[in-house]
Amino acid sequence: MARSPQAGVTPGSTEEREASKRVGSLAALWPFLRPYKGLMAGAGAALVLTAMTSLSLPLAVRRVVDNFRVDDEGMLEQYFLGALALAAILAVGTGVRYALVTKLGERVVADIRKAVFDRMIGMSPAFFEKIMTGEVLSRITTDTTLIQSVLGSSASVALRNTLLFIGSLALMLLTSAKLTGMVLLIVPVVIVPILVLGRRLRAVSRENQDWIAASSGNAGEALGAAQTVQAFTNEDAARADFARITETSYDVSLARIQVRALLTVIVIFLVFTGVVGVLWMGANDVRAGTMTEGELVQFVIYSVIMAGSVGALSEIWGELQRAAGATERLVELLQAEDTVNDPANPVTLPRPVRGEIAFDHVTFRYPQRPDAPALDDVSLTVTPGETVAFVGPSGAGKTTIFQLLQRFYDPDQGRVTLDGLDLRSLSRRDFRAEMAMVPQDPVIFATSARENIRFGRPDATDAEVEAAARAAAAHDFIEALPQGYDSYLGERGVMLSGGQRQRIAIARAILRDAPVLLLDEATSALDAESELAVQRAVDALRQGRTTLIVAHRLATVKKADRIVVMDAGRIVASGNHDELVRQDGLYARLARLQFTDGVAAE
Repeated sequence: MARSPQAGVTPGSTEEREASKRVGSLAALWPFLRPYKGLMAGAGAALVLTAMTSLSLPLAVRRVVDNFRVDDEGMLEQYFLGALALAAILAVGTGVRYALVTKLGERVVADIRKAVFDRMIGMSPAFFEKIMTGEVLSRITTDTTLIQSVLGSSASVALRNTLLFIGSLALMLLTSAKLTGMVLLIVPVVIVPILVLGRRLRAVSRENQDWIAASSGNAGEALGAAQTVQAFTNEDAARADFARITETSYDVSLARIQVRALLTVIVIFLVFTGVVGVLWMGANDVRAGTMTEGELVQFVIYSVIMAGSVGALSEIWGELQRAAGATERLVELLQAEDTVNDPANPVTLPRPVRGEIAFDHVTFRYPQRPDAPALDDVSLTVTPGETVAFVGPSGAGKTTIFQLLQRFYDPDQGRVTLDGLDLRSLSRRDFRAEMAMVPQDPVIFATSARENIRFGRPDATDAEVEAAARAAAAHDFIEALPQGYDSYLGERGVMLSGGQRQRIAIARAILRDAPVLLLDEATSALDAESELAVQRAVDALRQGRTTLIVAHRLATVKKADRIVVMDAGRIVASGNHDELVRQDGLYARLARLQFTDGVAAE
């Protein structure tokens, strides 16, 4: 079950991926920021105000120091009152800036999460053959949390420290050009480790996020199959797999922490060493009378502000790089190519839908199994209102018929049509709305029985929901639940038996009342009594509808208008039950196994 972290959804060269991992990748967030220019403007104004206020404080300090011994006590008090006023402005501005940037971060991240989910929920099954759903969820949660941290804090702090760096440098020049020149000599020494170690930090940050995603995917897969894991007593193996991936993620995170800590140590040491050296030179200038005590204090404060801003920027740089990696991973999802897409100008499916279905020389291979055709030159026409059953051994291509009919995949050759229109010319929502599906493994959502059935038609009334449940022989067991139709069914319907879950799915399809009905082993999990009741409901439901049935148990298809026998992706026979038995082919052999020997075909 253990998986290695995936490099990404879409393939790309190493050079392309390296370039996209730079901080410039954060520019991809602009479309999400653009709608909130007002918030950004307000936050920017507060940011500039606080930066200017911070830069004004050393000027006040200089005045106080240089005039500390003046006889005019009123002037001294004015200096201190002015400093208090600046402190008040700084406090209010900082609070406003925090509120605005935090709101901006929360809003943008919520929009990103919705955009990614909106994109992912419409992706075809071929997409999820390449990436685990757990990794997608990790990107929606963990990666967006990183972006939220940057937009709600780090970006604002980075901009503020950039302004402080520029402003303090300019005021240092005005105070003493000589001392400022000495300070600037230190800058290249500081920048070199930032560039060198920053490249390494970017790489380990990306690897760390990949392993976090792999850990999430592994846990989701194991927990989703917890009963199977326990049934095969593989709990220890699952724990070992998860522990291995988690420990690897931890080791990579330690490498990231070490690189970032080393970068912080080097930068802060170099910066403050330079400040001490400059302070020593300034003290000599004061002694020589070329600089006042207030000017030296002012210069030192600006030097500390500049050093602090450089140190903060070095720390934030790592956060920005991690957020750039997270942005890249989310953009990969938003820009992921899908093999199945709606046409630019879809044809409108005429109503009412007659339900004529045709496969015209269809050949199809699953993307992950390109060497084995699932369907091989299949041609078939189903007339409106006809019931056609597909039988054959496992892997014959029966379920693939349903996959292509719902356009989860497109055929490699040939075409699939509904009422004479190629499905590729239609909007998927348009023609899927005319189909009702009962899968072999029905999906039950973690909500009430009523809402699970209503999933088939969200605008259905309670009376219609209950009528569908009665028709599917589900009403009695639902009523027996603690809260009846309002009973919570648990994640994936854990409170229900397999047969009960299948009857819920059948009720959902009955409620949908679509002209095309797809039944994939719809009664396979039912006991004999329930199967008989559901079969009667299905018999009534399929009247006037085009019905396609996939079944292993031949007893469920004997009443079909036509039975299509499939083997190795081809149609090998077609006819009703009696005709196929007389042909003494594959169907007759399956019939003898089931009806004579009592062995279920697999």
